[in-house]
Amino acid sequence: MILSFHPCFESDENIICAGRNPDASDLSAIQRADAVILSQGCRKELFEMARDHCSHVFPNYNVRFRFPGKIGQIDLFQQTGVLHPKTLSFQNVDDYYHKYRSRKNHADLSCPYVFKFDWGGEGDNVFLIRTVSDMENQILKAEQFEKTGLKGFLIQEYIPCDNRSLRVAVIGKAYRSYWRIQKNKDDFASSVSKGSSIDFQKDPDLQKKALYAAREFCGITGINLAGFDFLFPANEEEPLPFFLEINYFFGRRGLGGSEAYYQVLNREILRWITSLASTNPKTEI
Repeated sequence: MILSFHPCFESDENIICAGRNPDASDLSAIQRADAVILSQGCRKELFEMARDHCSHVFPNYNVRFRFPGKIGQIDLFQQTGVLHPKTLSFQNVDDYYHKYRSRKNHADLSCPYVFKFDWGGEGDNVFLIRTVSDMENQILKAEQFEKTGLKGFLIQEYIPCDNRSLRVAVIGKAYRSYWRIQKNKDDFASSVSKGSSIDFQKDPDLQKKALYAAREFCGITGINLAGFDFLFPANEEEPLPFFLEINYFFGRRGLGGSEAYYQVLNREILRWITSLASTNPKTEI
C-alpha cells in the first residue's frame, strides 16, 4: 500500500497533514504502508515519523532536518568536503561580538563580502557588504530579528560571477539546469524572483560540471528533491562549481511552471515506486 501526504499525488491512501503535527491516526497509516510520499512543506515531525516507521519515504529529507538553515548547509558542505565559498557562521549577535568585537575587519574575509541571515531563500535576506558601515547596519537588523526569536547569520566570501548563478533542480532521478542572469549590473541578486532572466543554453560545459557535482553530492547525501545553486568564478579560465545553497522550496519558472513541475514530480515518484517493487517484490503498488 502506498500512502500519500502530498495533495498533488493521489495514491492508495491519501492524508492531508498541512498546518498540523501528525497524530496517532497518521502513525497507524504509516505503519500499514509499504511506502510514504510527503509534500515539500512537510514538518520535521511528520518526516521523522514516516522515516522511523516505514522503510521507504519520498523525498529523502534526512539532511534537510539534520542540517537546517543556511548555517546547517555550510556545516554539510564542510563535512562532505565540496567546494563552497569561504564562510564564517554565527549563532547570534553575541557570538559575533565575542569573536570580532575588537576588529574592524575579519581575518579571513575582506570587503566586499556577503551577509546572509540563516533563513530565507531565492535571494531573500542576502546582502552585499561593501563597507564597515554596511556590516554595522546588518548587525542592527540581526539584533532586531533576535527580539522576535529569529537568530543566526553568516558572512561569506564574495565570488565575482558576472551577475549569474546556475540552478540545478533535482527531482528524483531527473536533473534540470539553467542559468539565472541579472541584467542590472547594480543589482546583487541573481534569483528569478529578483528579476533575473533564465538561460538554458549558455556555457553547456559549465552546466555539465554543476550537474556532475550535484549528482555526486546527492549520491552521498541521499537528497532527491531540491534546487542547488552554484557559482562559477568569472576570473578563472577553467572555473569549478562552488556550492552556494540548497533550496528545498524552489522556484518553478525555470522548469516551465507549476504544471510542468508536477508532471515531472509525479513521473519521478512513480519511477521511485516502481524501483521499490523491482527490488522488493512484497511492496504493493
